Amino acid sequence: MNNKINILIATHKKYNMPKYKSYLPIHVGKEGKEKIGYIGDNTGKNISLKNPNFCELTGLYWAWKNLKSDYIGLVHYRRYFKGKTKSKNNFEKILSDREIKELINHNDIILPQKRNYYIETLYSHYEHTMYVEPLDITGEIIKEKYPKYTKEFDLLKKRKKAHMFNMLIMKKEILNEYCKWLFDILFELEKRVDVSKYDAFHARFYGRVSELLLDVWINTNGYKYTEVPVLNIEKVNWWKKGTSFLRAKFFGKKYEKSF
Repeated sequence: MNNKINILIATHKKYNMPKYKSYLPIHVGKEGKEKIGYIGDNTGKNISLKNPNFCELTGLYWAWKNLKSDYIGLVHYRRYFKGKTKSKNNFEKILSDREIKELINHNDIILPQKRNYYIETLYSHYEHTMYVEPLDITGEIIKEKYPKYTKEFDLLKKRKKAHMFNMLIMKKEILNEYCKWLFDILFELEKRVDVSKYDAFHARFYGRVSELLLDVWINTNGYKYTEVPVLNIEKVNWWKKGTSFLRAKFFGKKYEKSF
């Protein structure tokens, strides 16, 4: 099987990158910024200028519009799919070319293991930690433009697990379908939300909304997928993350930064 595979590594700064051929570092939000040695998301057809609000999705859009690969993926410079290699060095545990090829031999879609919020639904967690207006308006857009997805969207208020982080590897034909649907919704959302009323952190809601839309799209269409564990290259401060979540849930304190 000789498929061409490109897994984009979304980054905004110079960083240690895997040497595997499948991975392609991309400088997201490159327009107007200094070069850091990676291809920019401001080449070809792009939405690089939207990066302050769309986050890594400007990289996904770039891949959708400009790459001719058989499989396309998206990860982050500090967060990858985890391979089976045993090592004390996190960077050496990243899913390898060989492992990627083995997975796509049997699967058209590869997703990270679902994240479980346990005491929160997906909707209530978003409502407590972020400003929920953009998510609610997204639901209105789906009801108007893509009504068959409404049932799955409404289940955000019941489900506690989801494939998060905008991480994925998909067969290009499937990615084309997903991106056409996703960006049509997000571009409509742009018309209906005044982003200027949010600070820089909360104005990045397009990327966060899209995290929840992935399963809405997957489940509605009945696509089969396989899951791979998530690997964080840098240590996560779970104490800080947990206390911030509790402040959001019980005291109405919205998140102020990513963890």
